[in-house]
Amino acid sequence: MDTGEFWRLVEDARKQAADPTDGEAVAARATEVLAARPVEEILAAQQVFWDLMAQSYRAPLWAAAYLINGGCSDDGFDYFRGWLILQGREVFEQAVADPDALAELPVVREAAEDWMEMECEDALGIAWDAYRTATGEEPPQDSFTIRYPDLDPSWGFDFDDEEERSRRLPRLSALYAD
Repeated sequence: MDTGEFWRLVEDARKQAADPTDGEAVAARATEVLAARPVEEILAAQQVFWDLMAQSYRAPLWAAAYLINGGCSDDGFDYFRGWLILQGREVFEQAVADPDALAELPVVREAAEDWMEMECEDALGIAWDAYRTATGEEPPQDSFTIRYPDLDPSWGFDFDDEEERSRRLPRLSALYAD
């Protein structure tokens, strides 16, 4: 499975979920669909997923997640990026390129009204759960690698600094203004 096939898997799962913005529902469908594929594809999907997680491991996106979720730990950033991947390729690529563009997403705008968090821990286990469903076993320990880049030090400011956050993420800051 390559990146294009992985994105098709996500899109198929989104189409089959009752609510394509519900990360847990999309993750469950993606797990079911992936479990029906050959074991090699399941393991390859695991690597593609973590490559996308590494691609999105960016300080500007972390600042956006911090603002959207009212704080964001290391694990919380993983869950946010899992949710982001399950929103589909176009949303993912736009958010990685311009995290402030998340302010234009209807699901984020709706969540801002109720201060709902955007995260999906279940996304991190899609391939793991699919492998267990398909084989009855745990995936091999060395079945994937995670290579996170260093974070951009120019974004090393305190994400609670409203003035700096507003300068760097103006649309999200306006959306999440108190």
